Amino acid sequence: MKDFFQFERHNTGYRQETVAGITTFLTMAYIIVVNPSILAVAGIPKEPQVTATILAAIIGCLVMAFWARRPFAIAPYMSENAFVAFVVVKGMGYSWQVALGAVFWAGVAFLVLTLFRVRSWLAESIPMSLKAAFAVGIGLFLTFIGLNEVGLVVLGVPGAPVKLGNIAQPTVLMAMGGFLLTVVLMARKVSAALLYGILATTAVSVLLGTTSLPPSPVSLPPSLEPILLKLDIAGTLKPGIFPIVLVIFMMAFLDTIGTLLGLSMRAALLDKNGNLPEIEKPMLADAVATTIAPLLGTTTTGAYIESAAGIEAGGRTGFTALVVACLFGLSLFFAPLFTMVPSHAAGIALIVIGSLMIQPITHLDFEDFTELIPAFLTVTLMIFTYNIGVGMTAGLLSYPLIKLMTGRAREVNPGVWILALLSLTFFVFMPKG
Repeated sequence: MKDFFQFERHNTGYRQETVAGITTFLTMAYIIVVNPSILAVAGIPKEPQVTATILAAIIGCLVMAFWARRPFAIAPYMSENAFVAFVVVKGMGYSWQVALGAVFWAGVAFLVLTLFRVRSWLAESIPMSLKAAFAVGIGLFLTFIGLNEVGLVVLGVPGAPVKLGNIAQPTVLMAMGGFLLTVVLMARKVSAALLYGILATTAVSVLLGTTSLPPSPVSLPPSLEPILLKLDIAGTLKPGIFPIVLVIFMMAFLDTIGTLLGLSMRAALLDKNGNLPEIEKPMLADAVATTIAPLLGTTTTGAYIESAAGIEAGGRTGFTALVVACLFGLSLFFAPLFTMVPSHAAGIALIVIGSLMIQPITHLDFEDFTELIPAFLTVTLMIFTYNIGVGMTAGLLSYPLIKLMTGRAREVNPGVWILALLSLTFFVFMPKG
């Protein structure tokens, strides 16, 4: 094991890697609660979704551990599940089975492009301003969803699309208290702050009678039968589905690239040129997991930014990811506890994650309009159209056009022109109305 994971090369050991794995798991365990809650909006049964979420995380972490041998944990992505639930199903009217079919094709595209190293080439072509805008926009989109989930922001009246919720409502007050608790714990460097905030809010909700305890805290994993292999492949073979596949692909592609490079920088895994050696291996890990995830009944998976907590704790090898996989395995038998968590508790995680994702805004050059405006369009259109795909593709399309029209086309990498062309197809095929 020591030789396989190259402990000596990375100056690490079993204890250090195990502590790192536990830390990472504690910071991302909220996904077991939040992912089923979000996808339940799309009509995907909640209890089977708990099992699918855990299994997808286990598979992804195991591939990351033994193939890529990196300290990155994999699980279903937050932004992609929101896109599927709130945009594809609720907004566009597609069934969740068709949405999972689109996720499957995005995973297949990942596999092919990763094997041919196209993903790494495209990743290097995206300008930093757009990468920052993607992160900020997705974070604010998740925040908006979280605010709605906890009841702090609700649909308004004509002339005011949204308004302040009833802050005297017990569930809203509990969510606000849980949010403050989470922020205080994070400020005090408590690694599992997100999880503690959710659990504390749930506990108060149980004490006040707004949430019921399960008959037993331990049980066999909920059956996958209602969602296993229920994706609709045939339903995706329509022109209108292509932009959905494109957006899911691009969202996961950009999320993974940004996460891998950011975490690798913190873990000192980048080379002298600022690149991650053999980046195709962790990319392939998320591609395999993303292809398998819709077969299980859940959405796109990828490397988690919460892996940074484990890296801070000393994680440097795939053994950290192996520990995370084992802990997810144990969580399979505590599904009743996870599924009882109310939306006003799970929504706290979305709000907090959104606050963490706003930091990349510091990478924007506010004096260069050719960089600022595409980033601005990306962030604002994500939120105000309630559609992550619209914002991302608007940024990728406007960036090279503005550069071209201002006589600075030389600054645009060829890969960006390809992404811009793909983005144009999004608006061409995007369902109208």
